[in-house]
Amino acid sequence: MKLIEAVRSAGVVGAGGAGFPTHVKLNAKADIFIVNAAECEPLIETDKYLMRTFPEELIASAELIAAHLGSKKKIIALKSKYKEEIEALSTAIHKVKSSFELVQMPSFYPAGDEQILVQFVTGRTVPERGLPLHVGAVVDNVGTVLNVGEAVCGKPVTDKFLSVVGEVEKPMMLKVPIGTPIKECIDIAMPISSEYDFIIGGPMMGKVHKGEEVYNEFVTKTTGNVIVLPKGHYLVERASLSLSSIAAQARSACVQCKMCTDMCPRYLIGHDIRPNQIMRNLYKEKVICENAEYERAFGSAANCCDCGVCEMFACPMGLSPRKVNGYIKSQLAERKISPIKNQSPQVREDLKWRRIPTERLIARLGLTKYASLHAKEPCKEYVPKSVTLYFKQHIGVGAQACREVGEFVQKGDLIAVTGENVLCANLHASISGKITLIDSEKAVIIGSEE
Repeated sequence: MKLIEAVRSAGVVGAGGAGFPTHVKLNAKADIFIVNAAECEPLIETDKYLMRTFPEELIASAELIAAHLGSKKKIIALKSKYKEEIEALSTAIHKVKSSFELVQMPSFYPAGDEQILVQFVTGRTVPERGLPLHVGAVVDNVGTVLNVGEAVCGKPVTDKFLSVVGEVEKPMMLKVPIGTPIKECIDIAMPISSEYDFIIGGPMMGKVHKGEEVYNEFVTKTTGNVIVLPKGHYLVERASLSLSSIAAQARSACVQCKMCTDMCPRYLIGHDIRPNQIMRNLYKEKVICENAEYERAFGSAANCCDCGVCEMFACPMGLSPRKVNGYIKSQLAERKISPIKNQSPQVREDLKWRRIPTERLIARLGLTKYASLHAKEPCKEYVPKSVTLYFKQHIGVGAQACREVGEFVQKGDLIAVTGENVLCANLHASISGKITLIDSEKAVIIGSEE
């Protein structure tokens, strides 16, 4: 089976971030193939575990992808502080005589953002709202690359490695079926208090949840980390601010210091993104009728990547330019305004001096006591009694159920398929059992045979 067909059949999507269907991304040719092993967010170490544990499988799969893409330059980009991972990969590369090169990066945020990564590794800046392919590169993270290798061997995506960290007695790596309840993952790590809030993903771009929401969340193909936080933590309180409160603060407290712009990673690689101007113009947003005037005042918000540097690190007043940008982007879409994209952005001279050390960011977020604790517990495998599998675990449209309630399925059986000519990904049973519910708009639930 050809690689693209195998990846599509297996339902592989980007294992971190938004979950772009991988069969679409790899349907291309590229001079450069980059394995993103830099792990963008603080406290997430899933890819580090995978590199240490499966280095030969990673290299073998990466070689398959590079050959398919026709890539002449093959790179694994990771942080220089990853000593064990560098040794494991170097040994594997030497053993199989691979031509992959390890590019070591400083520890800064957001090193794992694929546009920041591409600029660091190649010196090329991806155009505004563009893709690495526009500068001759394709980027996949470690988990995705390993899933591609398994897809070629006929194994669909059914399981997920993720870490559970934070306010727990045993921070650990887990291997669980997709659809496992998040509460059960947290319970395995033993939360210190019965009352907690949590983040699915990283502290900067992850989704913040109140504790009572834990019963409604399940592991997906893109889940890489769960952070358990005590009630009242700064990150939770900040996330709960309403847009009206944020806008009022912006209008009254923004001092136009310009730090949100000067430290914006996308601004530093040459994109037109100026959060300070958005904040300055916010007072008149509701009264601008003409689209041309609206674009002049707010068009640069379209280039925001939601990394959170502006509000979590740069702003001395504790304001939220990212959330304002998010609101403005929705208004640009509603008005059908599509600002012109700069196809040849130029890196700004102070780029290297404006990078944010990850350790300083962790301290700023109040998370220092939770950092670098993963290795104390071995990876634990866990299988729940039932799984809830969302039809939409990726960018695009949700898959369509191809089974019926009451059917027994085996782990790996296809249960939802892609539609015709749409951006989508297949979905497979992650445990063996009986289908107990199908909500055609949302999810399928499978109960274990045990």
